[in-house]
Amino acid sequence: MSRAERELQDLLSRTALGVFRLNGQFLGVSEKLARPAGITAAWWQVLGAVLSEPLPVSGIARAMGITRQSVQRIADLLVHEGLAEYRPNPAHRRSKLLAPTQVGRGTIARIEPGHAEFATRLAAELGVEAFTETARVLERLSEALDSLTAGPSGGAAGGSSGGPARP
Repeated sequence: MSRAERELQDLLSRTALGVFRLNGQFLGVSEKLARPAGITAAWWQVLGAVLSEPLPVSGIARAMGITRQSVQRIADLLVHEGLAEYRPNPAHRRSKLLAPTQVGRGTIARIEPGHAEFATRLAAELGVEAFTETARVLERLSEALDSLTAGPSGGAAGGSSGGPARP
């Protein structure tokens, strides 16, 4: 392996590890923000995905990058707790749409002040321009990964390097 290839591989590993760490940090912050409303970060994430329009479970899973089964489990809990409801889907008879109830919308509204306050603090820490650029770069990274993994193989291109697996 050339030095340039090794540097790119290390860059990929650093990026992946950074995103994994950020994921954990965001989950921790989200749990703290959601707790006063009596829900978990996962419930907030699924309920938040349908605030602007009802979506099928598969659509929520695709948007969030997680499995349909995990979204289904959370959606069923949200419905059971009265925070969401299933509605008929005119586009697909068997795939119902998940929509928030008024109680669900009220629950999310209780999170908004803490969410807004944390966003303001993070913007002050990073600077609004850097915060905006960070969001743009993360969105671009996600698009690039979608593009690279959407092909017929659906995975990483190329063969094994013979070395240990790396993120």
